Amino acid sequence: MGKEKHPAQYTVKNRTLYVALQEDLDQHNVDRIRQRLDALIDECGSNEIIFDFSKVNFMDSSGIGMIMGRYRRMMLLNGTVRAVGIHPGIERIIKYSGLYQILGNV
Repeated sequence: MGKEKHPAQYTVKNRTLYVALQEDLDQHNVDRIRQRLDALIDECGSNEIIFDFSKVNFMDSSGIGMIMGRYRRMMLLNGTVRAVGIHPGIERIIKYSGLYQILGNV
């Protein structure tokens, strides 16, 4: 069997963790993203996360929960969470879920 593609690409620069989401944020993908993000936050001492939503067309409650959990981690570190590349459908989910208030640059 071939190696399964990871649902996000990660880049760290100057303690900023850039997360280019490659797939929709559903339960299957969120668990893998959460594990990798938490490890990178610990390894790199990141104080900012930037989520790039440009390839995301769907997000369920597990995606909302994952982002809220990373936001709480960043708040404990006096950090920030931002989002870029948001499509109108995802923007609606972000707005109605309350994520709009915690994400900068939406």
